[in-house]
Amino acid sequence: MDAEELVKRVAEAVRRVAAQEILPRWRQLATHEVTQKSGPHDLVTVADREAERVLTAELLELLPGSVVVGEEAVHDDPTVYAALEGEAPVWIVDPVDGTRPFVRGETGFCTLVALAERGELLGSWTHAPATGLFAHAWRGAGAYCDGARLAAGSPAPGRPLRVAHSHPDYTSPRQKRALSVLNTEGVAPRPCGAAGLEYLAVARGESDAIVFDWENAWDHAAGLLLVEEAGGAQATRSGERFRLAGANDVPFTAARDRATADRLLALLRTHEEPPDAPDGPVAA
Repeated sequence: MDAEELVKRVAEAVRRVAAQEILPRWRQLATHEVTQKSGPHDLVTVADREAERVLTAELLELLPGSVVVGEEAVHDDPTVYAALEGEAPVWIVDPVDGTRPFVRGETGFCTLVALAERGELLGSWTHAPATGLFAHAWRGAGAYCDGARLAAGSPAPGRPLRVAHSHPDYTSPRQKRALSVLNTEGVAPRPCGAAGLEYLAVARGESDAIVFDWENAWDHAAGLLLVEEAGGAQATRSGERFRLAGANDVPFTAARDRATADRLLALLRTHEEPPDAPDGPVAA
């Protein structure tokens, strides 16, 4: 199957699974269909689990010899994550990115799928079922949303940078200190919503950048390729590209253009955490 046909077939699968397994449960969840994983802000629903189960089967059928790294599969068996370092093509799946807004009945959630091989992102699919938005990208072929080619462009001169960053509910005291450098003149920071939708906003030029300090590949893979193929740039605090398998120097950024990414990286490097600085649990 050539790349164009694969992009089309995956898009069809993502739309179909969202229509069958996610949307019918939106605003219809029973109490027993929502459970916690690591804490009260880390939720999983029957929609997450069923959508990932069905998507996994369909994606493996589309590309024989591939493997799937899905958020819920990794939660059940953390060794699954190691497939990101293997030789086989890897589908990276977040069935419901933004589970909290999904549970609350809000529209800010999406389904994310990415395809990578030997650490390089090849394809990206982002679907917001509640609003109908659908974006995709393929390495070297551009990024598109609802059929229109995306061009991230550059921030308007003289205007503060609009930057979404890791939500305080999911950050430790150490991470909060690292992100505090964004509270400065020329930057207008705000807590992020669903990561996939934040990346899409950057690719569409509606937001100037994101800054995240967690590495889960399912949150970032689809969005990183989408932003790059829209003409944007990404890098970790050390200036290296984000590695899907982890061990990145975080925080990292994805921005509308290289100049914006470099500006934010320079700002992030101004924070130096003493090696013996106290940290603590993630706090709301």
